[in-house]
Amino acid sequence: MDVVCLDLEGVLIPEIWIEFATQTGIDELRATTRDIPDYDELMTMRLGILEKHGLGLNEIQEVISGMKPLEGAVDFVNWLRSEFQLIILSDTFYEFADPFMVQLGRPTLFCHRLEVDGTGKVTGYKLRQKDPKRASVKALKNLNYRVFAAGDSYNDTTMLSEADEGFLFMAPDNVIAEFPQYPAITHYDGLRKALLDASKV
Repeated sequence: MDVVCLDLEGVLIPEIWIEFATQTGIDELRATTRDIPDYDELMTMRLGILEKHGLGLNEIQEVISGMKPLEGAVDFVNWLRSEFQLIILSDTFYEFADPFMVQLGRPTLFCHRLEVDGTGKVTGYKLRQKDPKRASVKALKNLNYRVFAAGDSYNDTTMLSEADEGFLFMAPDNVIAEFPQYPAITHYDGLRKALLDASKV
């Protein structure tokens, strides 16, 4: 059976850091992997801003508790799991993503972990491995699975390049312009059709 690997934020759920920036009024936290390709640079900046403003995991989780998956995402995930095996490959953290996994029916999620002290201060983060999305797709292909992947950001492009078929989904214009080799899809019906067509080849 074919495996579909999806990014999480921007594909199935809203961007957590953008929502947190909106709720706190800290515009610097609106930057995501759509804007800054270097993930370590992005996270170092985020942790510095959190420390500057005295914010931590508790405040972020409070915002997350009021968030829901994107419109149509739950139905899309349910459909995907009836046709393919599904793995979510994300650069988010388990401490952020768990409420969304409940709402999405607990698909398999590979992501990272935060380092948090006893007061809730985020002191660091632990990546699962280097270039984890690409590594995951490569491992699945080594197990003789055919892999289709979709994402919206710079950090998804190595996953798309490693997959048998890769798609940009609801990606910003800057990412689409830099990676024209990947079909740009804007809605779940289009992605559903693209995946079905790929599976028939």
